[in-house]
Amino acid sequence: MPQLKPAAPPSRSHAQDLFARTRAMTARLAQPLAPEDMMLQSMEDASPAKWHLAHTTWFFEEFILKPHARGYRSPDDRFAFLFNSYYVQAGPRHARARRGLVSRPGVQAVLDYRAHVDEALGTLLEHSDNPDVAALAELGCHHEMQHQELLVTDLLHAFSYNPLLPAYRDPEPVGVTEERPLRFARHEGGLVEVGHEGGGFSYDCEGPRHRVWLDPYEIAERPVTNREWIAFMEAGGYGEQTLWLMEGWAVRERERWDAPLYWWQQDGVWWTYTLRGPQPVNLDAPVCHVSYYEAEAFARWAGGRLPSEAEWEVAFRDRPIAGNFLEQGALRPLPGGGPWGDVWEWTASSFSPYPGFRPPEGAIGEYNGKFMVNQYVLRGGSCATPAAQMRPTYRNFFYPHQRWQMMGLRLARDV
Repeated sequence: MPQLKPAAPPSRSHAQDLFARTRAMTARLAQPLAPEDMMLQSMEDASPAKWHLAHTTWFFEEFILKPHARGYRSPDDRFAFLFNSYYVQAGPRHARARRGLVSRPGVQAVLDYRAHVDEALGTLLEHSDNPDVAALAELGCHHEMQHQELLVTDLLHAFSYNPLLPAYRDPEPVGVTEERPLRFARHEGGLVEVGHEGGGFSYDCEGPRHRVWLDPYEIAERPVTNREWIAFMEAGGYGEQTLWLMEGWAVRERERWDAPLYWWQQDGVWWTYTLRGPQPVNLDAPVCHVSYYEAEAFARWAGGRLPSEAEWEVAFRDRPIAGNFLEQGALRPLPGGGPWGDVWEWTASSFSPYPGFRPPEGAIGEYNGKFMVNQYVLRGGSCATPAAQMRPTYRNFFYPHQRWQMMGLRLARDV
Protein backbone atom coordinates (compact mmCIF):
# COMPACT_ATOMS: atom_id res chain seq x y z
CA MET A 1 0.00 0.00 0.00
CA PRO A 2 1.43 3.41 -0.92
CA GLN A 3 1.75 6.54 1.08
CA LEU A 4 -1.22 8.72 0.20
CA LYS A 5 1.07 11.69 -0.48
CA PRO A 6 4.00 10.17 -2.41
CA ALA A 7 6.80 12.29 -3.82
CA ALA A 8 5.20 12.06 -7.26
CA PRO A 9 1.42 11.51 -6.87
CA PRO A 10 -0.30 9.91 -9.85
CA SER A 11 -1.86 12.27 -12.34
CA ARG A 12 -5.61 12.39 -12.72
CA SER A 13 -5.36 11.02 -16.27
CA HIS A 14 -3.20 8.12 -15.08
CA ALA A 15 -5.74 7.27 -12.38
CA GLN A 16 -8.62 7.46 -14.86
CA ASP A 17 -6.90 5.21 -17.39
CA LEU A 18 -5.78 2.71 -14.76
CA PHE A 19 -9.26 2.56 -13.26
CA ALA A 20 -10.92 1.91 -16.63
CA ARG A 21 -8.42 -0.79 -17.60
CA THR A 22 -8.54 -2.54 -14.24
CA ARG A 23 -12.30 -2.68 -14.04
CA ALA A 24 -12.55 -3.90 -17.63
CA MET A 25 -10.08 -6.72 -16.95
CA THR A 26 -12.11 -7.93 -13.96
CA ALA A 27 -15.24 -7.95 -16.10
CA ARG A 28 -13.45 -10.03 -18.75
CA LEU A 29 -12.32 -12.54 -16.12
CA ALA A 30 -15.90 -12.94 -14.89
CA GLN A 31 -17.49 -13.08 -18.34
CA PRO A 32 -17.16 -16.89 -18.89
CA LEU A 33 -18.77 -17.68 -15.53
CA ALA A 34 -22.34 -18.82 -14.95
CA PRO A 35 -24.16 -17.41 -11.89
CA GLU A 36 -23.71 -20.82 -10.23
CA ASP A 37 -19.93 -20.59 -10.75
CA MET A 38 -19.85 -17.21 -9.06
CA MET A 39 -21.31 -18.63 -5.83
CA LEU A 40 -18.65 -21.28 -5.20
CA GLN A 41 -16.55 -21.11 -2.03
CA SER A 42 -14.51 -24.28 -1.53
CA MET A 43 -12.66 -23.31 1.67
CA GLU A 44 -12.30 -20.47 4.12
CA ASP A 45 -9.13 -19.17 2.42
CA ALA A 46 -11.01 -18.69 -0.86
CA SER A 47 -13.95 -16.47 -1.79
CA PRO A 48 -16.70 -16.65 -4.42
CA ALA A 49 -16.14 -14.77 -7.65
CA LYS A 50 -19.27 -12.72 -6.92
CA TRP A 51 -17.76 -11.61 -3.62
CA HIS A 52 -14.52 -10.54 -5.33
CA LEU A 53 -16.54 -8.42 -7.78
CA ALA A 54 -18.45 -6.79 -4.94
CA HIS A 55 -15.60 -6.39 -2.45
CA THR A 56 -13.33 -4.56 -4.90
CA THR A 57 -16.25 -2.25 -5.66
CA TRP A 58 -16.91 -1.66 -1.96
CA PHE A 59 -13.24 -0.67 -1.55
CA PHE A 60 -13.64 2.25 -3.98
CA GLU A 61 -16.94 3.21 -2.40
CA GLU A 62 -15.75 3.04 1.20
CA PHE A 63 -12.37 4.74 0.89
CA ILE A 64 -12.95 7.21 -1.94
CA LEU A 65 -16.60 7.93 -2.73
CA LYS A 66 -18.02 8.14 0.78
CA PRO A 67 -15.38 10.58 2.12
CA HIS A 68 -14.70 12.54 -1.09
CA ALA A 69 -17.79 12.53 -3.35
CA ARG A 70 -20.31 15.03 -2.01
CA GLY A 71 -23.83 13.64 -2.06
CA TYR A 72 -22.81 10.10 -2.95
CA ARG A 73 -25.26 7.41 -1.85
CA SER A 74 -24.72 3.68 -1.92
CA PRO A 75 -27.36 1.60 -3.72
CA ASP A 76 -27.62 -0.50 -0.55
CA ASP A 77 -26.06 0.40 2.79
CA ARG A 78 -26.02 -3.29 3.74
CA PHE A 79 -23.31 -3.94 1.16
CA ALA A 80 -20.77 -2.45 3.59
CA PHE A 81 -21.44 -5.33 6.00
CA LEU A 82 -21.52 -8.02 3.29
CA PHE A 83 -18.44 -6.98 1.33
CA ASN A 84 -15.96 -5.62 3.88
CA SER A 85 -13.14 -8.14 4.24
CA TYR A 86 -10.99 -7.49 7.31
CA TYR A 87 -10.99 -3.70 7.83
CA VAL A 88 -11.98 -3.51 11.48
CA GLN A 89 -12.03 0.29 11.52
CA ALA A 90 -14.45 0.30 8.55
CA GLY A 91 -17.12 -1.47 10.57
CA PRO A 92 -18.57 -4.96 11.15
CA ARG A 93 -18.43 -7.58 8.41
CA HIS A 94 -19.87 -10.92 7.38
CA ALA A 95 -17.95 -14.04 8.40
CA ARG A 96 -15.30 -14.94 5.84
CA ALA A 97 -16.07 -18.66 5.86
CA ARG A 98 -19.74 -17.99 4.97
CA ARG A 99 -19.34 -15.76 1.92
CA GLY A 100 -20.54 -18.60 -0.30
CA LEU A 101 -23.89 -18.64 1.52
CA VAL A 102 -24.78 -15.09 0.46
CA SER A 103 -26.99 -15.90 -2.54
CA ARG A 104 -28.66 -12.49 -2.33
CA PRO A 105 -27.87 -9.97 -3.71
CA GLY A 106 -27.66 -11.90 -6.94
CA VAL A 107 -25.01 -11.59 -9.63
CA GLN A 108 -26.93 -8.96 -11.58
CA ALA A 109 -27.34 -6.81 -8.48
CA VAL A 110 -23.57 -6.99 -7.92
CA LEU A 111 -22.92 -6.03 -11.54
CA ASP A 112 -25.32 -3.11 -11.14
CA TYR A 113 -23.42 -2.11 -7.98
CA ARG A 114 -20.18 -2.11 -9.96
CA ALA A 115 -21.74 0.06 -12.66
CA HIS A 116 -23.08 2.49 -10.04
CA VAL A 117 -19.65 2.90 -8.42
CA ASP A 118 -17.86 3.06 -11.78
CA GLU A 119 -20.03 5.98 -12.86
CA ALA A 120 -19.67 7.84 -9.55
CA LEU A 121 -15.90 7.37 -9.36
CA GLY A 122 -15.46 8.29 -13.01
CA THR A 123 -17.29 11.55 -12.37
CA LEU A 124 -15.21 12.24 -9.25
CA LEU A 125 -11.92 11.61 -11.05
CA GLU A 126 -13.03 13.85 -13.91
CA HIS A 127 -13.67 16.85 -11.68
CA SER A 128 -11.49 16.45 -8.57
CA ASP A 129 -8.03 17.99 -8.26
CA ASN A 130 -7.46 16.39 -4.87
CA PRO A 131 -4.22 14.35 -5.15
CA ASP A 132 -5.46 11.99 -2.44
CA VAL A 133 -8.35 10.94 -4.68
CA ALA A 134 -5.99 9.97 -7.51
CA ALA A 135 -3.64 8.18 -5.09
CA LEU A 136 -6.50 6.26 -3.48
CA ALA A 137 -7.88 5.34 -6.90
CA GLU A 138 -4.46 3.97 -7.84
CA LEU A 139 -4.37 1.98 -4.61
CA GLY A 140 -7.88 0.65 -5.28
CA CYS A 141 -6.83 -0.52 -8.73
CA HIS A 142 -3.82 -2.39 -7.42
CA HIS A 143 -6.04 -3.87 -4.73
CA GLU A 144 -8.42 -5.04 -7.45
CA MET A 145 -5.52 -6.54 -9.42
CA GLN A 146 -4.72 -8.68 -6.40
CA HIS A 147 -8.32 -9.85 -6.37
CA GLN A 148 -8.17 -10.63 -10.09
CA GLU A 149 -5.50 -13.18 -9.26
CA LEU A 150 -7.48 -14.50 -6.32
CA LEU A 151 -10.62 -14.74 -8.44
CA VAL A 152 -9.06 -17.22 -10.88
CA THR A 153 -7.06 -19.20 -8.30
CA ASP A 154 -10.05 -19.46 -5.97
CA LEU A 155 -12.13 -20.59 -8.93
CA LEU A 156 -9.58 -23.28 -9.84
CA HIS A 157 -9.74 -24.65 -6.30
CA ALA A 158 -13.55 -24.68 -6.37
CA PHE A 159 -13.74 -26.30 -9.82
CA SER A 160 -11.31 -29.01 -8.67
CA TYR A 161 -14.10 -30.46 -6.51
CA ASN A 162 -16.33 -30.93 -9.54
CA PRO A 163 -16.00 -34.55 -10.82
CA LEU A 164 -16.32 -33.21 -14.38
CA LEU A 165 -13.15 -31.09 -13.90
CA PRO A 166 -14.53 -28.23 -16.01
CA ALA A 167 -12.26 -25.89 -17.96
CA TYR A 168 -12.52 -22.17 -17.18
CA ARG A 169 -10.84 -21.41 -20.52
CA ASP A 170 -10.69 -23.59 -23.63
CA PRO A 171 -8.09 -26.38 -23.33
CA GLU A 172 -4.78 -25.94 -25.12
CA PRO A 173 -2.32 -28.75 -25.95
CA VAL A 174 0.82 -29.14 -23.88
CA GLY A 175 3.74 -28.53 -26.23
CA VAL A 176 6.78 -30.74 -26.57
CA THR A 177 9.71 -29.20 -24.67
CA GLU A 178 13.33 -29.97 -23.92
CA GLU A 179 14.98 -30.21 -20.55
CA ARG A 180 16.80 -27.02 -19.63
CA PRO A 181 19.99 -27.51 -17.59
CA LEU A 182 20.01 -26.07 -14.09
CA ARG A 183 22.63 -23.33 -13.91
CA PHE A 184 23.47 -20.99 -11.08
CA ALA A 185 24.61 -17.35 -11.18
CA ARG A 186 27.03 -16.11 -8.53
CA HIS A 187 26.47 -12.90 -6.62
CA GLU A 188 29.16 -11.37 -4.43
CA GLY A 189 26.77 -9.96 -1.85
CA GLY A 190 28.08 -7.29 0.49
CA LEU A 191 26.19 -4.35 1.94
CA VAL A 192 23.21 -3.75 -0.36
CA GLU A 193 20.09 -1.61 -0.33
CA VAL A 194 16.68 -3.22 -0.80
CA GLY A 195 13.11 -2.02 -0.65
CA HIS A 196 11.16 0.59 -2.57
CA GLU A 197 12.98 3.84 -3.30
CA GLY A 198 9.89 6.04 -3.42
CA GLY A 199 8.19 7.54 -6.44
CA GLY A 200 5.68 5.44 -8.28
CA PHE A 201 3.26 3.02 -6.69
CA SER A 202 4.20 0.58 -3.94
CA TYR A 203 2.56 -1.01 -0.93
CA ASP A 204 3.58 0.17 2.52
CA CYS A 205 5.31 -3.15 3.33
CA GLU A 206 7.82 -2.63 0.49
CA GLY A 207 9.60 0.10 2.44
CA PRO A 208 11.40 1.83 3.91
CA ARG A 209 14.46 1.22 1.76
CA HIS A 210 17.21 -0.10 3.99
CA ARG A 211 20.56 -1.86 4.01
CA VAL A 212 21.19 -5.56 4.51
CA TRP A 213 24.36 -7.62 4.44
CA LEU A 214 24.50 -10.56 2.04
CA ASP A 215 27.23 -13.15 2.05
CA PRO A 216 28.26 -14.40 -1.41
CA TYR A 217 25.63 -16.73 -2.84
CA GLU A 218 24.47 -18.48 -5.98
CA ILE A 219 20.93 -18.50 -7.28
CA ALA A 220 19.39 -20.69 -9.97
CA GLU A 221 18.67 -19.11 -13.33
CA ARG A 222 15.27 -20.80 -13.55
CA PRO A 223 12.66 -22.21 -11.15
CA VAL A 224 12.50 -25.89 -10.19
CA THR A 225 10.63 -27.85 -12.87
CA ASN A 226 8.03 -30.60 -12.76
CA ARG A 227 10.66 -33.01 -14.09
CA GLU A 228 12.87 -32.31 -11.08
CA TRP A 229 9.92 -32.52 -8.71
CA ILE A 230 8.99 -35.97 -10.04
CA ALA A 231 12.59 -37.06 -9.37
CA PHE A 232 12.16 -35.86 -5.78
CA MET A 233 8.93 -37.85 -5.50
CA GLU A 234 10.47 -40.98 -7.02
CA ALA A 235 13.40 -40.71 -4.61
CA GLY A 236 10.93 -40.89 -1.72
CA GLY A 237 11.07 -37.20 -0.83
CA TYR A 238 7.53 -37.15 0.52
CA GLY A 239 8.30 -40.08 2.80
CA GLU A 240 11.72 -39.07 4.12
CA GLN A 241 11.08 -37.35 7.42
CA THR A 242 14.68 -36.11 7.79
CA LEU A 243 14.13 -33.74 4.86
CA TRP A 244 11.20 -31.97 6.46
CA LEU A 245 10.74 -29.35 9.11
CA MET A 246 8.92 -30.88 12.06
CA GLU A 247 5.79 -28.77 11.57
CA GLY A 248 5.86 -29.40 7.82
CA TRP A 249 6.04 -33.15 8.34
CA ALA A 250 3.03 -32.99 10.66
CA VAL A 251 1.04 -31.12 8.02
CA ARG A 252 2.18 -33.56 5.31
CA GLU A 253 1.00 -36.51 7.37
CA ARG A 254 -2.28 -34.89 8.33
CA GLU A 255 -3.08 -33.81 4.76
CA ARG A 256 -1.59 -36.98 3.21
CA TRP A 257 0.50 -35.03 0.73
CA ASP A 258 2.37 -37.19 -1.77
CA ALA A 259 2.40 -34.81 -4.77
CA PRO A 260 1.68 -31.14 -5.56
CA LEU A 261 -1.92 -29.97 -5.29
CA TYR A 262 -4.12 -31.00 -8.26
CA TRP A 263 -1.76 -33.83 -9.35
CA TRP A 264 -2.70 -37.48 -9.90
CA GLN A 265 -1.15 -40.42 -11.72
CA GLN A 266 -2.98 -42.17 -14.53
CA ASP A 267 -1.55 -45.10 -16.55
CA GLY A 268 1.94 -44.22 -15.37
CA VAL A 269 1.64 -40.56 -16.42
CA TRP A 270 1.33 -37.61 -14.06
CA TRP A 271 -1.63 -35.33 -14.74
CA THR A 272 -2.63 -31.99 -13.25
CA TYR A 273 -5.83 -29.97 -13.15
CA THR A 274 -5.55 -26.43 -14.52
CA LEU A 275 -7.80 -23.53 -15.45
CA ARG A 276 -7.74 -25.05 -18.94
CA GLY A 277 -8.93 -28.40 -17.63
CA PRO A 278 -6.99 -31.64 -16.99
CA GLN A 279 -3.61 -31.84 -18.72
CA PRO A 280 -0.54 -34.09 -18.61
CA VAL A 281 2.13 -32.51 -16.42
CA ASN A 282 4.48 -30.46 -18.59
CA LEU A 283 7.82 -31.82 -17.43
CA ASP A 284 9.81 -28.68 -18.17
CA ALA A 285 7.38 -26.11 -16.80
CA PRO A 286 7.95 -24.75 -13.28
CA VAL A 287 6.42 -26.90 -10.57
CA CYS A 288 3.33 -25.23 -9.13
CA HIS A 289 0.97 -25.50 -6.16
CA VAL A 290 3.54 -26.54 -3.56
CA SER A 291 3.68 -25.25 0.00
CA TYR A 292 6.61 -23.62 1.76
CA TYR A 293 7.09 -26.88 3.64
CA GLU A 294 7.36 -28.88 0.41
CA ALA A 295 9.64 -26.29 -1.18
CA GLU A 296 11.95 -26.29 1.83
CA ALA A 297 12.12 -30.10 1.87
CA PHE A 298 12.89 -30.21 -1.86
CA ALA A 299 15.65 -27.63 -1.50
CA ARG A 300 17.30 -29.68 1.24
CA TRP A 301 17.00 -32.86 -0.86
CA ALA A 302 18.55 -31.04 -3.85
CA GLY A 303 21.53 -29.86 -1.82
CA GLY A 304 20.47 -26.22 -1.83
CA ARG A 305 18.20 -23.88 0.04
CA LEU A 306 15.54 -21.27 -0.57
CA PRO A 307 16.90 -17.77 -1.22
CA SER A 308 16.17 -14.93 1.13
CA GLU A 309 13.95 -12.24 -0.29
CA ALA A 310 16.89 -9.80 -0.31
CA GLU A 311 18.97 -12.29 -2.31
CA TRP A 312 16.11 -12.70 -4.77
CA GLU A 313 15.59 -8.96 -5.12
CA VAL A 314 19.26 -8.16 -5.67
CA ALA A 315 19.66 -10.99 -8.19
CA PHE A 316 16.75 -9.99 -10.42
CA ARG A 317 15.92 -6.33 -9.87
CA ASP A 318 17.69 -5.27 -13.04
CA ARG A 319 15.95 -7.87 -15.23
CA PRO A 320 13.14 -6.52 -17.45
CA ILE A 321 9.74 -7.34 -15.99
CA ALA A 322 8.37 -9.51 -18.77
CA GLY A 323 7.00 -13.02 -18.65
CA ASN A 324 3.97 -15.24 -18.40
CA PHE A 325 1.48 -13.04 -16.55
CA LEU A 326 -2.33 -12.90 -16.42
CA GLU A 327 -2.58 -10.86 -19.61
CA GLN A 328 -0.84 -13.58 -21.65
CA GLY A 329 -3.85 -15.81 -20.99
CA ALA A 330 -1.96 -19.10 -20.55
CA LEU A 331 -3.22 -19.36 -16.94
CA ARG A 332 -0.66 -22.05 -16.17
CA PRO A 333 3.15 -22.07 -15.87
CA LEU A 334 5.06 -22.51 -19.13
CA PRO A 335 8.62 -23.72 -19.81
CA GLY A 336 11.52 -21.43 -20.46
CA GLY A 337 10.58 -18.40 -18.41
CA GLY A 338 12.78 -16.05 -16.41
CA PRO A 339 12.35 -14.69 -12.88
CA TRP A 340 9.07 -12.91 -13.66
CA GLY A 341 5.72 -14.64 -14.05
CA ASP A 342 4.80 -18.34 -14.20
CA VAL A 343 4.96 -19.06 -10.45
CA TRP A 344 5.38 -17.14 -7.22
CA GLU A 345 8.65 -18.30 -5.67
CA TRP A 346 8.90 -19.09 -1.99
CA THR A 347 11.75 -17.42 -0.14
CA ALA A 348 13.23 -18.25 3.26
CA SER A 349 12.18 -14.84 4.61
CA SER A 350 9.37 -14.31 7.07
CA PHE A 351 6.90 -11.58 6.20
CA SER A 352 7.97 -9.05 8.80
CA PRO A 353 8.31 -5.26 8.84
CA TYR A 354 11.37 -3.60 7.38
CA PRO A 355 13.33 -1.37 9.80
CA GLY A 356 11.40 1.82 10.35
CA PHE A 357 8.11 0.52 8.96
CA ARG A 358 5.00 2.39 10.10
CA PRO A 359 1.52 1.61 8.75
CA PRO A 360 -0.60 4.59 7.64
CA GLU A 361 -3.27 5.89 9.96
CA GLY A 362 -6.86 4.71 9.73
CA ALA A 363 -8.59 1.64 8.33
CA ILE A 364 -6.51 1.68 5.17
CA GLY A 365 -3.44 1.07 7.32
CA GLU A 366 -4.78 -2.42 8.01
CA TYR A 367 -3.85 -3.48 4.46
CA ASN A 368 -0.57 -5.24 5.31
CA GLY A 369 0.83 -4.48 8.73
CA LYS A 370 -1.42 -6.69 10.82
CA PHE A 371 -0.54 -9.74 8.70
CA MET A 372 3.16 -9.61 9.51
CA VAL A 373 3.31 -12.83 11.52
CA ASN A 374 3.72 -16.54 10.71
CA GLN A 375 3.84 -16.02 6.93
CA TYR A 376 6.58 -16.26 4.31
CA VAL A 377 7.45 -13.95 1.43
CA LEU A 378 7.16 -14.99 -2.21
CA ARG A 379 8.65 -13.08 -5.14
CA GLY A 380 8.31 -12.78 -8.90
CA GLY A 381 4.60 -13.00 -9.77
CA SER A 382 2.75 -15.82 -11.51
CA CYS A 383 0.73 -16.71 -14.58
CA ALA A 384 -2.32 -15.34 -12.72
CA THR A 385 -0.70 -12.04 -11.66
CA PRO A 386 -1.46 -8.83 -13.60
CA ALA A 387 1.83 -7.54 -15.01
CA ALA A 388 1.12 -4.03 -13.71
CA GLN A 389 1.42 -5.40 -10.17
CA MET A 390 5.05 -6.32 -10.61
CA ARG A 391 8.14 -4.43 -9.50
CA PRO A 392 11.39 -5.71 -7.98
CA THR A 393 10.32 -4.84 -4.43
CA TYR A 394 6.86 -6.50 -4.48
CA ARG A 395 6.35 -8.77 -1.44
CA ASN A 396 3.65 -11.40 -1.67
CA PHE A 397 3.02 -13.49 1.46
CA PHE A 398 1.19 -16.65 2.47
CA TYR A 399 1.11 -19.15 5.31
CA PRO A 400 3.60 -22.02 4.91
CA HIS A 401 0.94 -24.73 4.54
CA GLN A 402 -0.99 -23.03 1.73
CA ARG A 403 -0.84 -24.42 -1.82
CA TRP A 404 -3.80 -23.15 -3.84
CA GLN A 405 -1.96 -20.16 -5.25
CA MET A 406 0.50 -20.49 -8.16
CA MET A 407 3.43 -21.26 -5.86
CA GLY A 408 6.81 -22.70 -6.85
CA LEU A 409 10.45 -22.25 -5.93
CA ARG A 410 13.96 -21.41 -7.07
CA LEU A 411 17.11 -22.84 -5.49
CA ALA A 412 19.97 -20.92 -3.92
CA ARG A 413 23.31 -22.06 -2.56
CA ASP A 414 25.97 -20.68 -0.24
CA VAL A 415 29.40 -19.90 -1.67
